[in-house]
Amino acid sequence: MAILNSTRLPILFTMLAAMLLVSTQANAVRVKDLADIEGVRGNALIGYGIVVGLNGTGDSGTSSPFTINSITALLERLGVNVRADISKMKPKNIAAVMVTSELPAFARPGQQLDVTVSSIGDAKNLRGGTLLVTPLLGGDGNPYAVAQGGLSIGGFSVEGKGGSKTKGHPTAGTIPNGARIEKAAPYGLSPDQDRITLSLRRPDFTTAKNLQDSINRQLGQGMARAINPSTVQVWNPNSNTVELIASLEQIDVPIDHAAVVIVDERTGTIVMGQEVRIDTVAVAHGNITISVSENPEVSQPNAFAAGQTTTVDRSQVDVEEDEAKLVVLPKQVSLSELVSALNAVGATPSDLMAVLQAIKAAGALHAELRTM
Repeated sequence: MAILNSTRLPILFTMLAAMLLVSTQANAVRVKDLADIEGVRGNALIGYGIVVGLNGTGDSGTSSPFTINSITALLERLGVNVRADISKMKPKNIAAVMVTSELPAFARPGQQLDVTVSSIGDAKNLRGGTLLVTPLLGGDGNPYAVAQGGLSIGGFSVEGKGGSKTKGHPTAGTIPNGARIEKAAPYGLSPDQDRITLSLRRPDFTTAKNLQDSINRQLGQGMARAINPSTVQVWNPNSNTVELIASLEQIDVPIDHAAVVIVDERTGTIVMGQEVRIDTVAVAHGNITISVSENPEVSQPNAFAAGQTTTVDRSQVDVEEDEAKLVVLPKQVSLSELVSALNAVGATPSDLMAVLQAIKAAGALHAELRTM
């Protein structure tokens, strides 16, 4: 676990407190960044394809027999009969891949999409390859786009008899604008529906109430109603869905967060929100350092003694205890006061984790403690 230098710790927590201690007005977020419109969503696409033109870095016939079967079926559809020589095929320049993309909401036929191509066999490198025509299917099994084109790979892999070198991830790449939409996805939003439903990305009763009140202040009382912690319905009196959504997206809404402390013991990272509060508690911090050193010595008997020369272990144990500092944290302190108090005891990130866990166990920490 990475431990920060204790001299830099106060600076780190001062910066953290400055970022988190903001006013309520600064915590306002646009509806566009806070909620989704029901009926407006993307759709995942997936397809199985073949990449050709590799420089001997494709799939092997023994470990990836499906690659041979795929290229054989493709060649036969093109009028080339290779069934008689299928046992001799070695697809070193071919790789079987999975092609994925995202079909945006309201995308129309003819528009282009970026696609991601990933090897599913034992190909070592897809650099320089070309994806052949690959239908991309939606969750309902119907094709919505067709992908084809040259791959863009961010890394490379070079291998020789004495060693190899790999940079990046050469078995996955992208094709910018590599797919063309052939069929529009269905959507559940009509231009004249009587109401719009907003879905909060992080359900919360207070935020839902604030969203309702903010919309009513901007568009008129009774326009919005919170149904549950994640859903707010807005009436569409003018039967103009696009105009109403455009107006809703720019409304600022005060948001509310739960009191949470995030602890990552692997990296020594601690993140606390400004809502964290504690009751009156006293914290003492002190370290005990134990050092054990081994110094082997040779024991040599006298010239006329009957003993033998041997090695004797000499151990030295030193115990050093730092002076403990006792700090009283008053009730309901703010984040900045909590950080300053913990800095006063000279706690490192690893010590802070133990202190926060102890305060939580004592029932004085009014926040959820999450360990990553």
